[in-house]
Amino acid sequence: MRWRNWAGNQRAAGIEVRRPRGTGEIATVLHEATVAGRRVRPIGSGHSFSGIGRPEQVQLVLDRHADLVDITPDGLVTVQAGMTLHRLNGVLAREGWALTNLGDIDRQTVAGALSTGTHGTGAAFGGLATQVRALQLVTADGTVLDCSADQHPDVFSAARLGLGALGVLSTVTLQAVPAFALAMVEQPMPLAEVLADLDGFMTSADHVEFHWFGHTTTCLTKRNTRVPLSEGLTPLPRWQALWEDEVLANAAYAGVIAAGRAVPALVPPLARFASTALSPRSATDLSHRVFVSTRRFRFRECEYAVPRDAVPDLLRELGRLTELRGWRLPIPTEVRYAAADDVPLSTAQGRDTAYVAVHVPARSDPTDVFATFEGLAGEVGGRPHWGKEHGLDAAVLAQRYPRFGEFVAVRDRLDPAGTLSNAYLERVLGAPAGPR
Repeated sequence: MRWRNWAGNQRAAGIEVRRPRGTGEIATVLHEATVAGRRVRPIGSGHSFSGIGRPEQVQLVLDRHADLVDITPDGLVTVQAGMTLHRLNGVLAREGWALTNLGDIDRQTVAGALSTGTHGTGAAFGGLATQVRALQLVTADGTVLDCSADQHPDVFSAARLGLGALGVLSTVTLQAVPAFALAMVEQPMPLAEVLADLDGFMTSADHVEFHWFGHTTTCLTKRNTRVPLSEGLTPLPRWQALWEDEVLANAAYAGVIAAGRAVPALVPPLARFASTALSPRSATDLSHRVFVSTRRFRFRECEYAVPRDAVPDLLRELGRLTELRGWRLPIPTEVRYAAADDVPLSTAQGRDTAYVAVHVPARSDPTDVFATFEGLAGEVGGRPHWGKEHGLDAAVLAQRYPRFGEFVAVRDRLDPAGTLSNAYLERVLGAPAGPR
């Protein structure tokens, strides 16, 4: 069996694929693999750009373990871990609930999104892991652990963002909130104006982000304010959504990427043209419809979590180096905010955070761009998104995460033989402790 991720930069061949139904079958697969000395990697939608999901021998796919388990009257929603966020958002909306914050992609599975540290934007809001209230974890020897703040609290704390290294998530319980709408305002702005008072801008609404067009001085800003459903919805007209989100935001980008591949010198003028083609727009719609964007063109991504006050200088230096090195970057750089949290391997652990994400087309070589950006982020203590490309190892990451040792100790206890490990996890966490 062959496998490749969404971007096509991670591939594997000659692997065995297992599709269990239910917790018992997951436990059997893991127990058998541990006894046989084989390695198993769970995989969600394959949307990670890093090697976190790359299988070496056995790949565990949870598409047959993807149902709703329960929704309580107080909004605790329990799902099997293979359910996608896209399906979950639909289920919650029908029942009058919503997730309090989301990233801009919803095709990941719940397990995959949690395990890689998926987050959205909002200065007062944490990532998806902060919404977890309980989880069921199947460990490498087939043991099933029901975990929460009261049961196996050390495992629960770490497994909310577990990299798939502690066990396989079977079910997850998330705290939903009553369904709400977002009043969306999008408009182009000069980058210098945004950076002049970055904190003021990024806290000017509940959920704020901006996309800076490389080779230009312009960015597209997005400000979303939470409003009750009782105020009514005024979504974009269908024709406008199709034109702007499908034609301009997808087909046009795909065209710029294709033109840049054929004639790299076209990228800067095309980026400048794209930035001038933007026009302000506003609408109010259900939260998940505003949070999520469609991405039909393929790309590779490197994202770092940095202190908020580091962003202006980081972007200015990135712009200077883009011109100096002659890079051609047809896809905008994205900036988001998140609140500090207490999840050991969260990129926002212990500090209010800004995220800066750099993109290149899927079939291009990102080595120089990503390595340079990684160096700039490293100078300010940046932490790489676990599901996106980076070159750091356990020795460096242990210095960036105060609770790194705590996580590794839980991993060594639950999977000493490394049944759930792969080359990526051995690089970022170190080799497992070995059987005891």
